[in-house]
Amino acid sequence: MALEEGVSRRDMSCRVEIVSVGNELLIGKVANTNAQWLAQRLASLGVAVTRIIVVEDSVDDISKALEEVLDRKPSFLIVTGGLGPTFDDMTLQGVSDAVHIPLRANRQALRMIKEKVGIGSAKNEGRLGQAYEKMAVLPRGSKPIPNPVGLAPGVRLKVRGVELVCLPGVPQEMKAIFDQSVFPDILRLSGAKRFHESSLRISGIGEPEVAPLIDATMRDNPYVYVKSHPKLDREGIWIELHLSTVAETAVEGETRISRAVERIRSLVQLNGGLVGEILAKSSEDET
Repeated sequence: MALEEGVSRRDMSCRVEIVSVGNELLIGKVANTNAQWLAQRLASLGVAVTRIIVVEDSVDDISKALEEVLDRKPSFLIVTGGLGPTFDDMTLQGVSDAVHIPLRANRQALRMIKEKVGIGSAKNEGRLGQAYEKMAVLPRGSKPIPNPVGLAPGVRLKVRGVELVCLPGVPQEMKAIFDQSVFPDILRLSGAKRFHESSLRISGIGEPEVAPLIDATMRDNPYVYVKSHPKLDREGIWIELHLSTVAETAVEGETRISRAVERIRSLVQLNGGLVGEILAKSSEDET
């Protein structure tokens, strides 16, 4: 049973897709830690991240990717990267092309940037340069989101019933804007559900033998998703079993996980396997 057929469709009413923009991601120069962080943060809210897409710094590629996502109508579309002052920061032009809304200088965004660089203060009465002004050119009707760490504002636009949010690619800026200005809205939309998880270390039997035990556990615990991850370390080959669920309360989530853990533990032991330490974790306190 796939995640989207189990936990996400049954328990996760809020769906999010992530589009990461940047040539550096596609050539392997930079790891896509932004998407990883967002996926973990969203999962802690009981939100289903249904796709993560990476595209190069190309207006056409960005536009096409966004059009495809908008056609699927997720609750939120989060785009990271490409909001800066350089020639290859093309995200907002891609948004403009995808939603057929022209770009315009945004006065509020200009004020945000001026305040950051001190333009208009007693010490600095000069004008913004062209590179700075570029970061304030947004799709008409969109709203700039304050950037508490850097210069480029985030951008928010509701289109075709989808909340489209563009965040800078610099991780510290992306995280700060998300937690300050996006997280609260997603929390309300998700219904304050929480993600609960636990992991088991299985050895002594192989993944083919473990597979039917997972199936049996998930049949008996329909709100728990179990995924196997083969591992190799100094002690040899073993399997991590990751169990997860989304629940309204901590008690409900912990009960579901504990029941599934005991079920899979007994099945593994009956089939000659060994069950190692359980690494339990709840996101109840991650808000």
